[in-house]
Amino acid sequence: MNQLDVRIPIGGMFTIFGVVLMVYGLVSDKVMYERSLGINVNLWWGLVLLVFGSVMLWLAYRAYQKSKPKNPV
Repeated sequence: MNQLDVRIPIGGMFTIFGVVLMVYGLVSDKVMYERSLGINVNLWWGLVLLVFGSVMLWLAYRAYQKSKPKNPV
């Protein structure tokens, strides 16, 4: 594996925060979102964080797959 691929901890952190924020947005009371014009901002930003974290993890995995030595049979 690469020496230090910063995308792994960043992707993991954003993915975890995104999941936590999405769950909070799903279980929170709808009255809380009256000030934001009825938009569940926790749910939407949780989704954004989850997608960003997943992309970072995918890019790290892709870089790891490209850096693996080929097996010249």
